[in-house]
Amino acid sequence: MSETPTVTAPPLKKKELIDTVVARSGVKKRDAKPVVEAMLAVLGETIADGRELNLAPMGKLKITRMKKTSKAQVITTRLRRNEQAQSDGPEPLAQAAE
Repeated sequence: MSETPTVTAPPLKKKELIDTVVARSGVKKRDAKPVVEAMLAVLGETIADGRELNLAPMGKLKITRMKKTSKAQVITTRLRRNEQAQSDGPEPLAQAAE
């Protein structure tokens, strides 16, 4: 049975993502920001190339449809997460090396 997702919060934006990574990892923002931006670029390029992602604990992302429009490339995906990843909540990041 398919569930309709309920939007409970505004979309996660890059600034909030970087701030959350800094809070969880304990690294300085100036160190985390280029890493997060590089990671987002790599993920975006990988998806645009039509490759699947298998990244625990995020899950397995499969591309189901790709369509180019005059202004953008629309990519429809399916994200599969195991039940444990969904119920455990946020996994703490490893401590930064000092």
